[in-house]
Amino acid sequence: MNDQTKAEEIQDVVEELEVEATNQEGMAEAQAETAAAEAAELPTLEQQLAMAQAEAEDYKDRWMRSQAEFANARKRMDKQRMDAYSNATANVIDKLLPIVDDFDRAMDNLPAEIQEHSWLEGMQLVQRKLFATLDTFNVTPIEAVGQPFDPNLHEAITQEVTDAYESGVVCRVLQTGYKIGDRVIRPSLVVVAA
Repeated sequence: MNDQTKAEEIQDVVEELEVEATNQEGMAEAQAETAAAEAAELPTLEQQLAMAQAEAEDYKDRWMRSQAEFANARKRMDKQRMDAYSNATANVIDKLLPIVDDFDRAMDNLPAEIQEHSWLEGMQLVQRKLFATLDTFNVTPIEAVGQPFDPNLHEAITQEVTDAYESGVVCRVLQTGYKIGDRVIRPSLVVVAA
């Protein structure tokens, strides 16, 4: 082999090495660019902290909303329970009122011969107990005689000409009305002065 052939072979090897070095530089640059792009895609610690804080705020907001919804549901259920109790009480009292009326009529129309009888004292005791029971439920009779006619409290049966009361004033009660607190259970049946 002559010197020229050796030189050509060396030249070929050098060119191959240069090409390979250029390829490796290109690959290194590509890897560096890929690493830089990946680093750009990864959030920084500050960004991660901001994202975690935003997520925590969202969870806290949802939790507070569910707490408020739960509190509102509890209040609604308590109100429904109180309304159901009030309605049940009013229904029971409404069923007892005819008994009260019967006692009142019986006591108003007592025959003279039994007014001193001990049996009557027992009946009056029963009547007082019934009124005491109604009183424990805050049941009160509606005052009507001498009061201006109020359609929320009174039910007018008829009008009557009288000098004792002004026009539009209740002059007689035919059946006593009752209320629990401000709620009317039964309006008073009344006669109104004309």
